[in-house]
Amino acid sequence: MELISASRRIELVFGEPAQEVRKLELRDFYEVDRPLFEAWRSGDRETVEKTMKGHLASRAERAERGFSFRRVRIVSEPLSEYQRMAVEIAHAEELLRWLPRSRVSAVPLPGNDCLIRDDLVVFNLIGGDNQQTEIQLSTDPGVVRFCNDAFEKAWSLGIPNGEYKP
Repeated sequence: MELISASRRIELVFGEPAQEVRKLELRDFYEVDRPLFEAWRSGDRETVEKTMKGHLASRAERAERGFSFRRVRIVSEPLSEYQRMAVEIAHAEELLRWLPRSRVSAVPLPGNDCLIRDDLVVFNLIGGDNQQTEIQLSTDPGVVRFCNDAFEKAWSLGIPNGEYKP
């Protein structure tokens, strides 16, 4: 595994040639989203809407360049307060599936959240304090295949966004 920077992660994942990007999310809370979470928690809808508008614009711009994006969120139930927010603010048209952790007990999954392309995987490592500790890159065909297979299995078991009723 090669350690890379956050800016290098964006270059690699959304670099040419354009292709589908798949993301596996395995945690029940992400510290990086704390400002959004606190705004949602306090009822600050203006900040939540502004933040989500920015995310949607970024995704739309990437989609126009040929980068489709599918995401699976593996969640504990009952949902954490953070995941209740995530369900509430998820965009209806996003290619997102919710997968209760109880459905993946026998599914081989990577040990860390990851972004997957056909030719590489980027792992986002998070410490016990919920802070990002490092970003790892793998272009090993076996690792890429394992993560793609894990994603597709999780996708097939997941509940489409909008249909998930925790």
